[in-house]
Amino acid sequence: MAKMNKNLSVKIGKIRMKNPVMVASGTFGYGKEYADLIDLKALGAIVTKTITLGPRIGNLTPRIAETASGMLNSIGLENDGVEAFIEEKLPFLRKIGIPVIVSIGAEDIVSFKKLAKRLDRAKGVSGIEVNISCPNLADYKTKKEKQAKLFSQDKRLAYKAIKAVRSATRLTIITKLTPNVTDITEIARAVKDAGSDAVSLVNTYMGMAVDTDTRRPMLGNVIGGLSGPAIKPMALKAVWDVYNSVDIPIIGMGGIMTPDDAIEFIICGSTAIALGTANFVYPDKSIEIIKDLGYYIKSNKLKDIRALRGSLSI
Repeated sequence: MAKMNKNLSVKIGKIRMKNPVMVASGTFGYGKEYADLIDLKALGAIVTKTITLGPRIGNLTPRIAETASGMLNSIGLENDGVEAFIEEKLPFLRKIGIPVIVSIGAEDIVSFKKLAKRLDRAKGVSGIEVNISCPNLADYKTKKEKQAKLFSQDKRLAYKAIKAVRSATRLTIITKLTPNVTDITEIARAVKDAGSDAVSLVNTYMGMAVDTDTRRPMLGNVIGGLSGPAIKPMALKAVWDVYNSVDIPIIGMGGIMTPDDAIEFIICGSTAIALGTANFVYPDKSIEIIKDLGYYIKSNKLKDIRALRGSLSI
């Protein structure tokens, strides 16, 4: 295992990480896909691709479209289900020797609870990222509402989902929030009150792209999630807002492509950061950022990474 740098170590709930650099769910597979490209042991933690109770085939293709300074994706949580994950993916992840955070998604609260209960008994799982940014099909609208909501777009539903997960597990809970809301701090407060140990933000911004030759959408699902450098300024604001409103650790993400990007997120209040789109372009970017964070702490004569957190001067 890579040597612990105490100046970079952080804690998220019960999870102790040797550095604050993580990889975002859905951009790193289950770790094995990158094993020949980087030293996985050097990472602070791995967040897996989101899993569901049973297998999902995902959305129609095409599922990815490049945009100016970013990309759209509409994967649809394609995966083989929790049992296949535990049997086929988790053994490899356990051997790495760093915290493994399993991202879970569900269409109803009962399924979220079942997933958490199953993972609570699974050896090698350090925490659960509850992806409440996926469509809720069982309890997502009232008689007056015509359009479906995500769990993370309704503080009542967000609270109920996390409360159910909390009742089913002793593991650290990280709630993944969508930026597609009027007030993200309202949702962050709700999930904290429900028992979430931390929040990760932001998930993708909803968007779309059109092929002008065919006049058809560039994604099979028409709309998708926008990530990459284009969303960084908005993601930073969301982190800053939540940091000043809710007293739980934040995992910042959204357009982090360079060490300076990562440092900005920490200055704005992130305890840890997660790389997403960068993993597709520069597979070893996470390792570069870890090294540069160490240089930054030393050159600025800071005691440790915690001295940088929330240090924005206004």
